[in-house]
Amino acid sequence: MISKVSYPTSERNYCLFDDSRINNKKDANIIKSTLECPNSEDEVIESLYALNIMIDEGFDAKKLYPVLSKYNQTKNPNIQTFLAGIYRKTRVPDAFGPLCVMLIQNAINPPQNCHFDPNEEIGGAILDYLA
Repeated sequence: MISKVSYPTSERNYCLFDDSRINNKKDANIIKSTLECPNSEDEVIESLYALNIMIDEGFDAKKLYPVLSKYNQTKNPNIQTFLAGIYRKTRVPDAFGPLCVMLIQNAINPPQNCHFDPNEEIGGAILDYLA
């Protein structure tokens, strides 16, 4: 069991999560309050991951865009990747511009010490908007 987020490594390009912690977060109100005032990066990542699962299970996350948009200017590649995945699934029109900004920002100043390329998910989300 993982006590917090296990971030990507050179051998693994994805995060690992404690399923029991994630299952406890799978509630829109909990996610909203956590994202409004997080105590750590782990809380943000866990909340975005839980929201991603909820979307896969049929939750309409568009109403959470105002809270998610707080992170549109982040330079954190983990948060960028989860946001891009969520925006890719929800296609909130207001998220298209921030996705383009993230892609350009990362092209100019690529994330350092990152074991994956967040631009793959960001670019894929942009392409889904254009399709």
